[in-house]
Amino acid sequence: MEVFADFLAGIDNLTHRERTEEVLTWAADTFPLLAPKIGWNQPMFTDHDTYIIGFSAAKQHLAVAPERAGMIRFTDDIEKAGYDHTGLLLRIRWEKPVDYGLLKRMIEFNITDKADCTTFWRK
Repeated sequence: MEVFADFLAGIDNLTHRERTEEVLTWAADTFPLLAPKIGWNQPMFTDHDTYIIGFSAAKQHLAVAPERAGMIRFTDDIEKAGYDHTGLLLRIRWEKPVDYGLLKRMIEFNITDKADCTTFWRK
């Protein structure tokens, strides 16, 4: 988790920083084979050098980006969880609970779906 230390230190709101650290720690603990890294100034996790999931912190929410295929696959679940979303990310408002079951399914989907992927992003 040291790889995320500077990113986390840059989140001024202590509550937002703690929530972001909680989610990143959960992801690292739940998927210890994934590599944590900073890319495009955002925390992300990769598997065999391919993107699995990324996160970013904004004023109103924590954004989760599972790549477009993940968003398409889980749109109904994202809406059922009450999260706002675009085609590329979902937004977890700071005051809402994190649906860790949904995050787990998204990460598992990307790990399986990209098992044979040889590029960082899907083509």
